[in-house]
Amino acid sequence: MRHNRWFRVLALLFPLVLIAAACGDDDDDGASGGDGPSGDDGSEIAVGLVYDLGGRGDQSFNDAAAAGLDQAKTEFGVSAQELEPDEGGENREELMRLLADEGSNVIFGVGFLFTDSIAATAPDFPDTRFALIDSVVEADNVASLVFAEEQGSFLVGAAAALTSTTGHIGFIGGVEIDLIKKFEAGYVAGAKQVNPDITIDISYITQPPDFGGFNDPARAKEIANGMYGGGADVIYHAAGGSGGGLFEAAKEQSESSGSQVWAIGVDSDQYNIVDSSLQPYILTSMLKKVDVAVFDTIERVVNGEEIGGAVTVYDLEAGGVDYATSGGFVDDIADELEDLKQQIIAGDIVVPTAP
Repeated sequence: MRHNRWFRVLALLFPLVLIAAACGDDDDDGASGGDGPSGDDGSEIAVGLVYDLGGRGDQSFNDAAAAGLDQAKTEFGVSAQELEPDEGGENREELMRLLADEGSNVIFGVGFLFTDSIAATAPDFPDTRFALIDSVVEADNVASLVFAEEQGSFLVGAAAALTSTTGHIGFIGGVEIDLIKKFEAGYVAGAKQVNPDITIDISYITQPPDFGGFNDPARAKEIANGMYGGGADVIYHAAGGSGGGLFEAAKEQSESSGSQVWAIGVDSDQYNIVDSSLQPYILTSMLKKVDVAVFDTIERVVNGEEIGGAVTVYDLEAGGVDYATSGGFVDDIADELEDLKQQIIAGDIVVPTAP
């Protein structure tokens, strides 16, 4: 079984190598697990990035990471290998080890599900840097990159309450785990800051250990239709690739009822990613700037800085979370949202991290 799994890993990697060669990527003869060159030239830096389930093209969390990687390739000339776990996500550690063996200088695990695989792999490659998004591993060669999702969610919760005409909103989580409950907690707190009597429907697509809720747009659409049918007129999702189902439901409900309902995106500015036919129904998005974290980490490696052994928190003050303004649908409430943002940054509002 192990030989077969390695065969699948190599089969996945081989086309990526061919693509890199065909596109004229920088020669990586100098790439190794050790310290890279300093300065703006990252041509000898090899970056490995393993996406969460859904991979590049999920229009959400993974695409945010991809945007940071693409920026680093453009600005610094780093080479990169991008991989994605198998359907069950069981080969995360194998992919980490493969990239380390191939000589990547820094290897990203995109999502908290990489916690165990990075914790197991990092000690065996002490000269390789690892970067873990959304969780913490205490090791000298691991950078832990976490976000104050509850703060950004507070702002879109306030936007939902300020926009709702029914006093009834909703939240769809991908998987009911502590990380996604941070989104829920912030959203509920923000909505209740504006309207203490607001009704909030809350539903999760799956329960652990089933993490398919991050890639099930059909189920998200079904849940959203139920919420809209029950009177909710704004719904926020923290469900990764499942969010597309919410956007479709918002469009169909608005068109069939003749009354505008709204969806709120997550991670990326989803207004700028979805098909144009869905844009009129995306009120805002909670921006979780994974792209910033990925780019900043690569920049530090290119500049010869040590990234390991530290936890970096990307909150409102650091510009790591925010709300989107694309479409102009929150322009008329921007002053109120900005005031709430400043109160959070000043510590006058402390946003809960659990429901």
